[in-house]
Amino acid sequence: MKQVNLRIYQMILPLLVGLFLSVGVYAQNITVKGHVKDATGLEVIGANVVEKGNPANGTITDLDGNFTLSVPQGAMLTISFIGYKTEEVKAASTVMVTLQDDSQLLDAVVVIGYGTVKKNDATGSVTAIKPDKISKGMTTNAQDMMTGKIAGVSIISDGGTPGAGAQIRIRGGSSLNAVNDPLIVIDGLAMDNAGVKGLSNPLAMVNPNDIETLTVLKDASATAIYGSRASNGVIIITTKRGASGSAPKVSYDGNVSVGVIRSTVDVMDGNEYRAYMANVYGGEDKLPAPLGTANTDWQSEIYRPAVSHDHNVTITGGLKNMPYRLSLGYTDQNGIVKTSNFERYTVSGNVSPTFFEDHLKFNVNAKVMVAKNRYADGGAIGSALAMDPTRPVYDDTDTGKLFGGFWQYTADAAFNDPNWPITKNSNATQNPLALLELQNKRAKNKSFVGNIEVDYKFHFLPDLKLHANLGADYSEGREANTISPYSYSNHYYGWDGADYEYKYNLSGNAYLQYTKELKDHFIDVMIGAEEQHFHRTGYGIGQGTNQLTGEVYNPTLRSQSAFGYHSTLVSFFGRLNYSLLNRYLVTFTLRQDGTSRFSKDNRWSTFPSLALGWKMKEEGFLKDVNALSDLKLRLGWGITGQQNLGEDKDFPYMPLYTTSGNGGYYPFGGDFETNSRPKEYNKDLKWEQTTTWNAGLDYGFLNGRITGSVDFYYRETKDLINTLKIPTLLNFNSSLMSNIGSLKNTGLEFTINAKPIVTKDFTWDLGYNITWNSNEITKLTGNNDPSYYVAEGSVSAGIGGKAQAHKVGYPIRSFYVFQQVYDADGKPIENTFVDRNGDGIVNSADKYIYKKPAADVLMGLTSKMIWKNWDFSFSLRASLNNYVYNDVLAGNSRVGTSIYSNSAYSNRPKEAVKLGFSGQGDWYLSDYFVQNASFLRCDNIVVGYSFDGLFHSNGYKGTSGRIYATVQNPFIITKYSGLDPEVKDGIDNNIYPRPMTFLLGLSLQF
Repeated sequence: MKQVNLRIYQMILPLLVGLFLSVGVYAQNITVKGHVKDATGLEVIGANVVEKGNPANGTITDLDGNFTLSVPQGAMLTISFIGYKTEEVKAASTVMVTLQDDSQLLDAVVVIGYGTVKKNDATGSVTAIKPDKISKGMTTNAQDMMTGKIAGVSIISDGGTPGAGAQIRIRGGSSLNAVNDPLIVIDGLAMDNAGVKGLSNPLAMVNPNDIETLTVLKDASATAIYGSRASNGVIIITTKRGASGSAPKVSYDGNVSVGVIRSTVDVMDGNEYRAYMANVYGGEDKLPAPLGTANTDWQSEIYRPAVSHDHNVTITGGLKNMPYRLSLGYTDQNGIVKTSNFERYTVSGNVSPTFFEDHLKFNVNAKVMVAKNRYADGGAIGSALAMDPTRPVYDDTDTGKLFGGFWQYTADAAFNDPNWPITKNSNATQNPLALLELQNKRAKNKSFVGNIEVDYKFHFLPDLKLHANLGADYSEGREANTISPYSYSNHYYGWDGADYEYKYNLSGNAYLQYTKELKDHFIDVMIGAEEQHFHRTGYGIGQGTNQLTGEVYNPTLRSQSAFGYHSTLVSFFGRLNYSLLNRYLVTFTLRQDGTSRFSKDNRWSTFPSLALGWKMKEEGFLKDVNALSDLKLRLGWGITGQQNLGEDKDFPYMPLYTTSGNGGYYPFGGDFETNSRPKEYNKDLKWEQTTTWNAGLDYGFLNGRITGSVDFYYRETKDLINTLKIPTLLNFNSSLMSNIGSLKNTGLEFTINAKPIVTKDFTWDLGYNITWNSNEITKLTGNNDPSYYVAEGSVSAGIGGKAQAHKVGYPIRSFYVFQQVYDADGKPIENTFVDRNGDGIVNSADKYIYKKPAADVLMGLTSKMIWKNWDFSFSLRASLNNYVYNDVLAGNSRVGTSIYSNSAYSNRPKEAVKLGFSGQGDWYLSDYFVQNASFLRCDNIVVGYSFDGLFHSNGYKGTSGRIYATVQNPFIITKYSGLDPEVKDGIDNNIYPRPMTFLLGLSLQF
């Protein structure tokens, strides 16, 4: 019996001890039941509720705004949600939490011309983006950050060339012959858009890691404050700054990447070529000349895996009243075409001291860039398609020694040099690898951009401030070109030369601004003036050398090649912003510009704009609609101008003379002298003016969880600066730049940004934009001749062949071709076209407008998902109903016996062989070669992992950062038969292929 009782005690005692301990633990935790609402009393669904200091313990509110969470006694709860300020409360059995609107979001400002405005008060069509470090791909230029991200903005890069620029169009082009590029403003300094040797465009002058925001002004009510320079929109870049009173922080961003060719043109290999030629001529023994025995893939000879790397170090902080930031950057980008390379060094500094209790503020920016380029001759891409695949790459015979050891088709030489009896066959395709290796074309650019901004708020009248900005942009470039005497292009003589360019842009502006809030009224008045000077000079030198005598051959002299351009803009401007009841908004701007490019009778022009805004959400009938967080109607009208005719047309209204260039000599007294001849001029040339109407609607739902905008616009350009054909004896040329013509753009833009899922551990961000644009030329001549057109779009086949035209009633650069006739099997019949005018003769009068290069619709989609420390994102772009003239196919479409010509063989694409054309008549001007180039491209796919507390110690909080992997340009879906459907201006002629790039990156914050 005692033994039984003892066993009972042994069983019960542990249970009692366990129960006591569990009660003790339970007593240390409490279950919190809570409710989260906003300031209006509406429940907040999906708010994050987390134990402070223990992010692993958390939950989200349900459909009624309620939550339940077990936390230790005395713990603090952190409650957060998009669009609200984060709140902290002490844990209790029951808590009620009210989240307040985040005024920083409501009062977020966007940069506009000469100032800023609250995003909620903007009346113009303005889009501001902050570069996303998580979902970005490989970015070597600011343009890469905008591609596909902004409605109404088309960006087409110059192929895959390292450090390449891009064609940027905002709401379509507004000019025919004047510049269509948008104005670029960097930290308040309006840039000269033209690059110099080694610099593609002003966007390349800014390290992408230094950019804080990119703001695009699209309609005239937003851009008219910039007057003459803003007819094609404005891109404003604001770079990063330090923060007052913050300790120094050091960060590093770097990556290494490998780029590979995604696809090549399918041409015949050596074996297929030998079989094809034997079939054409009825046997190998009947060939006009022997073929080689090699089987060379010439495209694989010129392409390579391209290893690149990029590194950036930033130091940022702030003394009590002086924030500072310093960044250093280095980029080394190799191209997939052998020998091509882009190398860049950047230094950027900023200090922003304030004095007298922030009444006096300074903002000093300085950016220095040194860029080095090694250019690969683009002709190698075309040569790799056409070079005889039966020939070897190298030739170690005596003949090959005269071509640097490369194989080349030859001909007898006439150099009178016994050591050089042969030369190139000038009608044969050149060895593409030799073209790359025997030419060393390098450019070096040094650039400086700097400005000092002063902002003074008057002590005696704090509502009045004076703002002044003085800036400069200086660039110099040297492009040296050394071509071996063993090369195809400069055989025997070679070439050693260089081109030099220098440019600077000086700008100064100042304005007074008065702001006052009087009960229900808010007034913001600004008036100012600006002056800007543009200067560009340059020259070229160089020579070949006779290999036998050492004599100079065909020199280029500085005295013959030197040039200089300059122009000046003087402006006066003002703006009025008025708000009533924080609901009704009015913006009026006025700018008067004077340019040195026009005569004194046409020098000045005035550019007004008016915009109205209505915050409909603030009205009584919508104020209590809790699901609706924002609704604003915008209406705008304005006029902008254009006077940028190109760098060599600074005084088109003046009777000037031009000196003949290198080789343009006139015999005089037994010598050959340069000559001067009068240039055409037009004293009546005046401003091109673009009028824009815009209607927009900004919307937001679920307290900003869903936001976006819809915009409709109509743009009309009159007094087009257009090159007009004139009678030969009427002026000093057969064409003259005149103000004749008009065109219009009509478009619709839609943008939506949403967070479909927001939980404690998972967030999904989506951004989508779509743009529809229609472009039409409405006038080209004074007498409205319906048959008049301006030929455009040079193609490689034919003599002076052009496949595009400007014509009234059609879009810019529409294709102007013959309508192809097909056989019963649907195969095109060579040089057989439709007699469209029915006169029984097929000639140039039967050509017609067929399709256009500009897309009807552009779309962009960005997705970013974050789960705990992991992130995954991708970006897609689509272009619909854009067409491309496949010049690669058309220019190589002559097959059969025409493949052997001038004692040399050349290769052809298999598609051309299947086509079977022999080169009769105007075969290349067939609409068959105008192909649908609509596409869906994936710009990048990114996977990353973020971490913090690395190397944490008692005196150091640790290092945070992120490691990520990116695939750039992984795929493209298109029906276009060429290599890449994304071609600016619509003529595909051997563009540098865009590589597929694999990138591994690391970001660290110390």
